[in-house]
Amino acid sequence: MTILYNTLKKYVKETLPLFQGIQGKQNAQRIGKQAEISAKCYLEQQGLVLISENYSCKLGEIDLIMDDADQVVFIEVKYRKSASYGSSIEMVNPRKQKKIILTARHYLHQHHLTETISSRFDIIGIVPNQPIQWLKNAFYSE
Repeated sequence: MTILYNTLKKYVKETLPLFQGIQGKQNAQRIGKQAEISAKCYLEQQGLVLISENYSCKLGEIDLIMDDADQVVFIEVKYRKSASYGSSIEMVNPRKQKKIILTARHYLHQHHLTETISSRFDIIGIVPNQPIQWLKNAFYSE
């Protein structure tokens, strides 16, 4: 457990400068993109394999789609500059979950995977100076 904690601590320390100095609404996309890059690197270190980034259709967007032991994982990445008003994971409300689920169904249908593959929905929460939060099976499709 100590080795994992130290690895995460080092990872956050290395990626933190990428978030510093980014302020204002015009940089929100840049912050989000950097958070997605950090999440992707973190998940790849955990053994997941990238399938797609920023998949979008008329129903919505999914930040990352990855493979985890033959399971398609749809991942929402949330960045918050402070945890003072709740965690970044809490920002994925039921409305956002529904959009992600509908977009995931579209992805599976487009790739002819609806009947043949297992999938799940994860959330990655990123807050500077804190370890990355990874919530597996964060919500479920109806």
